[in-house]
Amino acid sequence: MEECKTIYLCLAHMSEDGMEQKYVKEAFDTNWVVPMGPNVNAFEEDLRKFVTSNVESAVYQDSRWPEQPLPHGISIQHSKDTKVVCLSAGTAAVHLALLACGVGYGDEVLVQSFTFCASSHPITYLGAKPVFVGSEATTWNMDPELLEAAIIDRKEKTGRYPKAIVPVALYGMPYDCERIMTIANKHGIPVVEDAAEGMGSRFNGQVLGTFGKFGVLSFNGNKMITTSGGGALICQNAEDVNTIMWYATQARDAYPYYEHTAIGYNYRMSNVCAGIGRGQMTVLDQHIAHHKHVQALYEELLKDVPGYISTSSLLILVTMPTLALCSHHRCRRTRSGSGERLQGGNQDCRRRCCRCHQGGR
Repeated sequence: MEECKTIYLCLAHMSEDGMEQKYVKEAFDTNWVVPMGPNVNAFEEDLRKFVTSNVESAVYQDSRWPEQPLPHGISIQHSKDTKVVCLSAGTAAVHLALLACGVGYGDEVLVQSFTFCASSHPITYLGAKPVFVGSEATTWNMDPELLEAAIIDRKEKTGRYPKAIVPVALYGMPYDCERIMTIANKHGIPVVEDAAEGMGSRFNGQVLGTFGKFGVLSFNGNKMITTSGGGALICQNAEDVNTIMWYATQARDAYPYYEHTAIGYNYRMSNVCAGIGRGQMTVLDQHIAHHKHVQALYEELLKDVPGYISTSSLLILVTMPTLALCSHHRCRRTRSGSGERLQGGNQDCRRRCCRCHQGGR
């Protein structure tokens, strides 16, 4: 009997030609083992080129930027100003993005309920209150109708609009960027896109994280590419980049001595970790293509199974009211604690994210 092999969808893996080791070795050879440095600068530039790419890649056939500016997105002209700041974690990126949006004590932030806790915890770091918004059935992400209802409700009850909106690309599945951005712009509320799990995902050809005021990326070990630990923040202009960089380096003012006029944080990425990221960028398209290939295999194998649901980005197999199998390019999750039982059948499963609040949809 032929032995079955588990297909790991969330496993980080290095490039075959050892580019990660090459760049890490450079960091040690030049003694750049501190936050910031040549690898950080180069990694940021690689990421900038990726998120503002205007060419068709080997993976995506719709990856070109729209020729005309879109009201819900950013135009080609604006994309030229887009920069990426590498940070110590995706959670740090959410934190600094909210800070740069002016979120402070007593404010409210609308955040997707069905997500990992790192999407909402930074709101509380700033003394603000997360207001959770339920998800739609199609994407499992923030429901635009519930979002607008929540905006109106909070304005009526508090007399103020929420300070920011945080939609999440859960399992890498794009949220409805067009409708969410239209609603956010209508009410004048900045959007912080939590695309931590959405590296490589696109909405109508546009990279996730480039629609809102800020876009969050993560390079944790279970993401599309990894730096061991780390994250990045996509910014749409130089002013925001300078603000984020300032807060990420202890908010140190430009004096020949230590002067701090605000509370800052030690959030910059290590030059060593950035070396890993540079190597990973050389195989990013290969990683994406592999995950899409695995997704296609499951789509073919499960097409005749009752309870099977599939879109271009999300694969779901509902086997019980409390159990579902989800595959988006790189992951399959369970809606209950049954992952251990499924693992026995050579299936790569994880516990799913739970709602961040009790009650509601």
